[in-house]
Amino acid sequence: MLEDEKNLIKKAKDGESHAFGLLYDWYLPKIYRFVLLKVSHREEAEDITHQVFLKAWTGIADYNHRGFPFGSWLYRIARNSVIDHYRSSGRVGTEISLESAGIELPDSENKDSKIDSKLQLEVIMQSIPRLKEVEQDVLLMRFVDDMPHEEVANVIGKSVGATKLIQHRAIRNLKDILKHDRR
Repeated sequence: MLEDEKNLIKKAKDGESHAFGLLYDWYLPKIYRFVLLKVSHREEAEDITHQVFLKAWTGIADYNHRGFPFGSWLYRIARNSVIDHYRSSGRVGTEISLESAGIELPDSENKDSKIDSKLQLEVIMQSIPRLKEVEQDVLLMRFVDDMPHEEVANVIGKSVGATKLIQHRAIRNLKDILKHDRR
């Protein structure tokens, strides 16, 4: 969480663009990665991410802190923007590489082990778009962006229990997809 986030939000609500700029700088990489993993095209991800922050800037006066980081609100805007994007384009998501999404594996002394891990993660990332939209969102926020259940629940507008159930089903469905693809 960004240090002194509440104070920055207050200043941004008062029209201080510099304060919003600091929030933008902090959250841009996370929101962009989330959007990129959902739309799979850099140009579209950049456009949608720009729209997310524009919507946030124009709507910041309506933002109310509810015990979650400002990023939860941005993720909700991003999620809705991606949904709107797909509705208007009539397309569905495609897969994206780990490098282009900025996902790195921890260094390993054993190169073969790192290559195997990378290949397995690539297969998983290619399978995620085959899940339901909400399942994709929960998995990306929980395991890529390392968000707690409570924050993910806030973003998707569900209870914590429902979010945990969605995560469980998403993992089960992902396992089924991977098993089916191995055949």
